[in-house]
Amino acid sequence: MYYRNISDLNQIILKRLNILPRDFDLIVGIPRSGMLPANLLALYLNRPYTDIDSFLNGHIYKAGERGQFFDIKNFKKVLVVDDSIASGSAMQKSKDRLKTIEKDFDLKYCAIYVIPGKEKKVDYFFEIVPLPRYFQWNVFNHTSLEKACFDIDGVLCIDPTEEQNDDGEKYRDFVLNAPPLYIPGAKIGTLVTSRLEKYRIETETWLKKNNVRYKELIMLNLPDMQARQKANNHAEHKAKYYMEKPYVLFVESSLSQALEINRITKKPVLCTENFEMIFDAQSFYYNLKSGKYLPFLRKTALKIRNKLRKLKSN
Repeated sequence: MYYRNISDLNQIILKRLNILPRDFDLIVGIPRSGMLPANLLALYLNRPYTDIDSFLNGHIYKAGERGQFFDIKNFKKVLVVDDSIASGSAMQKSKDRLKTIEKDFDLKYCAIYVIPGKEKKVDYFFEIVPLPRYFQWNVFNHTSLEKACFDIDGVLCIDPTEEQNDDGEKYRDFVLNAPPLYIPGAKIGTLVTSRLEKYRIETETWLKKNNVRYKELIMLNLPDMQARQKANNHAEHKAKYYMEKPYVLFVESSLSQALEINRITKKPVLCTENFEMIFDAQSFYYNLKSGKYLPFLRKTALKIRNKLRKLKSN
């Protein structure tokens, strides 16, 4: 499995920006995944940009306004952008849609990521990334989520505060009314949570209310929060069900648990705390030592410091 997050996307664009000529007049993104790289390219090339439908209707984006008419004389050379190419069918559909106006423009096509063998489907590409692959900007709509496990708190909804996490009425209210966070558009294989089994009805009510589709919900079969804290086996509990089925991905909110789930299962874990994919916990620790994740470490240190200050003041 290959994975690219938004930071990776930005870095590869900056690294290989020189492959693009500087005479493009307009950048056109293919909705919806192509809009993110199109926006970045327009920013770095200092060019206006729009989406493919607006372009076909003679509109571009301008500061302060959306959809101003453009003069065809001002936009001759146009770069049409998508985030990736696999089969090439999506790019071909875009080319077919633009055939009616191609006589008026010099159209060039670009994809940030292509699979091996599809390089000639576009005029420009930035990186070859084989299948299977996930991107941060569309992972939650990927059809293969039926072969994935998801945590709930910190992924589908926010984490409860210390005050809410009382294993009583405050927590029950939280489970029923927690603000949603990342709600997938695709169906999930198994939800694996450290929530206690006694909150199943409330959890299922929330999942239904927030249109979360899934096959199975696995909860922790312990009597109360005290027993859960004593067991302290959150990662082991999640890893067990991840290993039992031929699943290819676990989505976990906690970095420490993500690392432990990966260590136990030797299978990929996507951590929503930093949107890094953990393929090898040992390698991840090496990258921490090498300084790759210094901004993340500083952020974590600040969180810990603030919590300690809060405890001290109480």
